[in-house]
Amino acid sequence: LRFPQKLWKMLESGKFQSIWWSEGGKCVAINKDLFEAEVLGREGQQVFHTQKIKSFMRQLNAYGFTKMQRDIQRSASLPEFLSEEAAASAHSQILYYYNPSFNRAHPWLLETCKRR
Repeated sequence: LRFPQKLWKMLESGKFQSIWWSEGGKCVAINKDLFEAEVLGREGQQVFHTQKIKSFMRQLNAYGFTKMQRDIQRSASLPEFLSEEAAASAHSQILYYYNPSFNRAHPWLLETCKRR
């Protein structure tokens, strides 16, 4: 299978906690640290031909995925701001990638997801 098909199959399997559909099936969300351990660190049963997150992200970019930034509104009060900062720090481990040809609601678009 090509990279996009492997990624799709992984997302649809529900076997991995480190990667999931986000934004109603329009984005791929990846918990970076967990993904490295759960997917890239697998011995003998590698899904992708790499053990490095940077190589995996290069593959995403090669197939037209773009990294999405998350805008988080901040509170004016100090206690709320500090709790939001703690949540944002944990949230920063989550990477979001978007590709218009990679949409859960439109699986037929997967064939148009080509390597650049």
